[in-house]
Formats: sequence, structure tokens, C-alpha cells
Amino acid sequence: MKFAVSSLALALSLSIASPALAQTAPTAADADKFVAAAEKELADFTIFNAQVSWINQTYITDDTDAVAARVGAQGTEMGVRYATEAAKYQAIPNLSYDTKRKLDLLRGGLTLPAPTTEGAAVELNTIATRLQSAYGKGKGTLKGEPIGGSDIEAEMGTNRDPDLLKEMWASWNNNVGSPMRADYAREVEIANAGARELGYSDVGAMWRSQYDMPADEFAKLTDKLWAQVKPLYDQLHCYTRTKLNEKYGDAVQAKTGPIRADLLGNMWAQEWGNIYDIVAPKGAGDIGYDTGELLKSKGYDPIKMVRTGEGFYKSLGFDPLPETFWQRSQITKPADREVVCHASAWDLDNLNDLRIKMCTKVNADDFRTIHHELGHNFYQRAYNKQPLLYLSGANDGFHEAIGDFIALSITPQYLVQIGLLDADKVPSADKDVGLLLRQAMDKVAFLPFGLLVDKYRWDIFAGKTTTSQYNKAWTDLRLKYQGIVPPVPRDETNFDAGAKYHVPGNVPYTRYFLARILQFQFYKAACDIAKWKGPLHRCSFYGNKEVGARLNAMLAMGASKPWPDALQAFTGSREMDGTAMVAYFKPLMTWLKQQNKGKACGW
Repeated sequence: MKFAVSSLALALSLSIASPALAQTAPTAADADKFVAAAEKELADFTIFNAQVSWINQTYITDDTDAVAARVGAQGTEMGVRYATEAAKYQAIPNLSYDTKRKLDLLRGGLTLPAPTTEGAAVELNTIATRLQSAYGKGKGTLKGEPIGGSDIEAEMGTNRDPDLLKEMWASWNNNVGSPMRADYAREVEIANAGARELGYSDVGAMWRSQYDMPADEFAKLTDKLWAQVKPLYDQLHCYTRTKLNEKYGDAVQAKTGPIRADLLGNMWAQEWGNIYDIVAPKGAGDIGYDTGELLKSKGYDPIKMVRTGEGFYKSLGFDPLPETFWQRSQITKPADREVVCHASAWDLDNLNDLRIKMCTKVNADDFRTIHHELGHNFYQRAYNKQPLLYLSGANDGFHEAIGDFIALSITPQYLVQIGLLDADKVPSADKDVGLLLRQAMDKVAFLPFGLLVDKYRWDIFAGKTTTSQYNKAWTDLRLKYQGIVPPVPRDETNFDAGAKYHVPGNVPYTRYFLARILQFQFYKAACDIAKWKGPLHRCSFYGNKEVGARLNAMLAMGASKPWPDALQAFTGSREMDGTAMVAYFKPLMTWLKQQNKGKACGW
């Protein structure tokens, strides 16, 4: 999964702070002054913080680690002071809408709050930087030889040797995750102390409070959404398990029970599209083209792939990316240094210094990722006239969903429109099952993983999962929600969750689950605006200026309004729900039930 980094988000993720304006009996006017002072100081700090973070992630050395940790600590101390001060103004009567909303954002906007104890912010950020750098430098093995993060991810998607898949899975989790265990436990301890000082029960409750509803209500909402889409996942799991059994035999993958985690084409079994060749249905499975092969045959390089992604947004009426984007982005992996390859989108000056950071390879996955990451950039630009504290998405799920719903429009028709696919190669209607199955292997397969990563951390933050249960809890949740098991025995010397970037990177993950749901709502709304006729999954709104205008109206709101207002602006609905996704995959659901008839589904 991918994530966006704006200057504001960076500052808030490591924290921020302000002059102490608290008074004996604060007034609404005092609150207004406090917010104004906070935004002014943040304007300078966020830019510097973003610059330091960019350098650290694109040039990992002991020195850049040290600078990033120091600036992060400064930001954390600022953030804690701001959040603590903001809490003092919450109950003042007659606060304006904007002041109240900005106070809420300041109080709850920290990802890892440090307590005010001397030295806590420095220790917290030293740990956070060390964990993120350890991930960036992490290596597994293949045939006993070291292999880095982006390369091992690619190999997991193409290799079909179960012994080598097991080696890569085990070595990555052992080498990257396990050494982080003690640091992560200490990080949780410090951050929880900080959250309690701000009036939250723990860090997880603070994260859940950022969705314009009570923390417990938000948890219930995610469970409701999962219940809507779980039947589809269950059928996909059952069918995929059967196909893996047919390929590998009972000794590798049994006909019943959970699926071996390393067989699904992805290190974390979070998306299964890489093994589409194994599950493709006879007759309908060959959709007639492979996007990765099309890119290679047409001579695409990473730059051309990014230019093509930009072209989609331009076709909707958005302005081109600035020239500095092309000068300053990390589009391919440098040969001379360690970098964080995990794809991200950046706004370094809260205005127009937009960039992406990727280690792009010419394949279908990265083509989709580019469309996704640029969604962050165009969102960042759309809201750049908002006050500083509103420089973000309506909620973090929105930020992830924008590029995702654009990427849903990478349909055969779109590929024809941009000259990648010949019109006579467009798959006929009898290939729809194949098209939908290929999409479901990524979109549907991801849902339980998108939900469980934060459920895991919420339980750690709340003390329900103790340090002695870190790996068991992770493995249990993976089994409960995904129906998968590790390919090798695991114990409490391991910390497999740490082998997933977002855990050592301290990136809240529920946003990606929400994005999976929201993107189908956005996609259906766009297709309705474009007056698309035909199967929903074939819809492309490429070139539709009306869609672009409606979309921009939502994006330009930033975080200035509660997310239901933003959702309504584009979709007409104020409720997140999974019905658009269920409708999109309805033909596939019917087909999967037929294929699974008589099978012992579940685990």
C-alpha cells in the first residue's frame, strides 16, 4: 500500500507545537489567537520538516538519520505543547466553527505523541527514525543471497517455487521484523504516555478520534463495512485455495483450511493479483492482454509511465504538474545509495512543490501505483489555498481513495484511448469474469488485511495485547480475518508485523481499508456523472471534464468540513458503505459461488 506525505501531515505525524497561550480563564478570543499563532509557526516548521524527511528517505545515512531524528524530536515537542494547549480551549463557549475544528485537529493530529517528560520526545523520535531506517535498509535472502525490499517484493510476485517463496518470506520477516521488537515496545510505551496526557485512553483511541465521530463509533463503522464485503472475500478465498491446491498439491497447500501466506504473490498476502495466472478461469481467464507487457512493447520507461498517469488527470481538466515535479521527484531507484522505496507522494511547500518517491519498475503494478500516487499530488494542489490546518484530506481514507478510484479507470477502453491497446484487442463480454477476478485479487483480497493492521495495533496500544503476545496476536488476526498461516513456525522471538512498512513507519492503516470502500463509491459516482452505459467495471471517465469539475470541488474542501460533507459533494451520499463495491463485483460473486459449489469453504 501507498501513503501520501504532505508537509502538514509530516509535521503532525511526528508532532507539532506552539507558544503557551493558556490563561486562567481563557476566552473564545484567546482561542482564536492561539490557533492563529499555531498556524503561523507551523507554516515554517512543516516545510523544513518535509525537506529533512525527504532527504532522509532518499539518502539514508547515519547522518541523515540523526538529522531526521533531531528535527522529528523538535516537531514532537512542538506538537505535544500545541495539543496540550488546544485541549484547554475545548470547552470554551461560543467558539467559531473554524476555531473549534482547528483545535480538534491540533489536539488529535499527532500520530505518535510524546509526553512532556524531559527527553521523551528525543527518545521517541530516535526510535521512530531507527525503525524506519531499519526497514529501508532491510534485506531478505533468495537462494542464500541478500535481496533488498523492492526486489524481494517483485520476486514474491513472480516466483512459483514454494521452497524459494518460503525462504524469502521467512528471511524477510526474520531479518527485518524480529530485530524491531524491543524498540517497538518502547515506542508504544512512550507514545501511550503522551496520548494519556492529551486526555485519550491510548494512542489507538486518539487515532480513531480523527473521523468526525466518537472513537468507539468509528470502530463499529469499520466492522459494519467489513460485514458488507466479507461474503465476497470468503468466496474469493475458497476459489483461490482450490486453485493453489491444484497447482502445488496437498503437501504445500491443503484443499481445506487456511492458505499458506507465501503463496499469494505478495510478501504480506495483502494483494493477490500477482498470482492471477494460477487462478485464471479457463476460457475467460486470458483477457487478451497484459498491461505490463503492453508497456514494455510500446517502449515505456518509468518517466513515460508517470507522464501517462499525469495525462489522466489533465484529461479531467486539472493543470499539469509543475516542472519542479520532474526535476525533484525520485521516480527510479538511485544506484549509489540506500533509499526508502515504498511509494509515497509529497508536497514540500504547502503550495506547488509536488513530488513522488518511487523505485518504479515497468510493470502493471507500478503503472497503477503511479495513478494512485498522483491522486495524492492533485489532491494536495486542489486544497492548497485552505488554511494550514486544513491542508489534508476530508479524512485519511479520502486521500488514499482518490488515486485508487482513478486507477479503477485503467480499463481496456482507457488503454485504447492512450494508445497502449489496439481496439481490436479489447476483451469481449465473455471475458468479464476474468477482468473482474483480476481486479478482485487485489481489491477484495486486500480488505481483511487493511482492517487487521490497525486492529492489531489498537489492541497493543490498549494493553489487550502484551509484549509477550506480539507475534501470536499478529498470527491469530491474520488467520481470523485473512484465513492465512505462516509457511514456517513462528514464536515470540519474532515480530512479523514489523516486516510491514507501515508498522515501523507508524502510518495508521485503516485509511487503506476505507480507501478500498470509498474508491468504489467515488468510481460509481464518476461513472454516473459521465452517464456511462454498460457494465460498471468497464467504465472509463477519461477525458470527462464534468467529472473533473465535481471532483475538484470535493478535493478543494481539504479538511475544512466533516468528511460526510465532502462525500456528499461528489457522490450525493453522506454514508460510507460497501454496496458500490458489492455491485461492481456482483457478476463475479455469482460465478464464484458456482465454482465453489460443494467445496468446504471457510477455515
